[in-house]
Amino acid sequence: MRSTVNDATPRHRRRLGLFLALALGCLLILAPDALANFLTPKSGGSPNANQIDSLYKIVLYIAAVVFVGVEGALLYSVLKFRAKRGAVAAQIHGNTRLEIGWTVAAGLILVVLTVVTFVKLPSIIDPPNSGSSGLVLSASLTEPTPPNGHRLTVCVQGRQFIWRYTYGSGCLNNAFAGKLPYSYQQMVVPADTTIVLDIQASDVIHSWWVPSLGGKVDAVPGYTTYTWFKAPHPGALYHGQCAQLCGRNHAAMTALVKVVSPADFTAWLNQQQQAIQAANSQVYQLRQILTAENQL
Repeated sequence: MRSTVNDATPRHRRRLGLFLALALGCLLILAPDALANFLTPKSGGSPNANQIDSLYKIVLYIAAVVFVGVEGALLYSVLKFRAKRGAVAAQIHGNTRLEIGWTVAAGLILVVLTVVTFVKLPSIIDPPNSGSSGLVLSASLTEPTPPNGHRLTVCVQGRQFIWRYTYGSGCLNNAFAGKLPYSYQQMVVPADTTIVLDIQASDVIHSWWVPSLGGKVDAVPGYTTYTWFKAPHPGALYHGQCAQLCGRNHAAMTALVKVVSPADFTAWLNQQQQAIQAANSQVYQLRQILTAENQL
């Protein structure tokens, strides 16, 4: 009798542990933050991200219908035609009509997805005009260009393990010349303005990815890739991450995009420019002193 009680105790504990784990899982799933976009990505902060999100949902819903249909047919077959004691199973060697049917259906689904993808691609790849309240700037014509040509160019330079952002249409040639305003890790952009990114890497392959602002784009040494976004609301702060394993501290290579009003962006840009000029002046003076003392 004592042995039976001792054997039952671990079993009850396992059941209690399983019940508590299931209850905790249900509470986490039902939490408001967990329910938000439970099956779909979070809505984007840029038109291209929204188009990617809508394309994902179309594929997801079609896949869900196919999944439910296939699994439902499988479950029906398992229950309806389950083995019975003493029964001899019928030998079936295929069904030509069914095989043609599901092959044609799969082909039609692929055609639909292909058409939808190509319809949406231009709105994902081609940047739109800045909004009426956006900052109006012009840049070179070698990058993706809105119809009216007005946008802000930011050069994104990936290096282990940080992002550098240089602002201005000539940033590819002057990214490390100290002539243009720049920032590290956090990019500051004006709201309702089309932002075109010229992305490069100085050491190994990185990948710039802020999910709410569009798909990830690789930063490849010796090569320039491009992407764009347009964040409509000032005050937003978007978080991103290097999406390409790039070394020991890859996980710490984060990215931030802060959206401010066009007026605040202009003021911030002037402040950065003044700070850079002051730093360059101090470096020049220090160099002069060290040169005079023969320490250089």
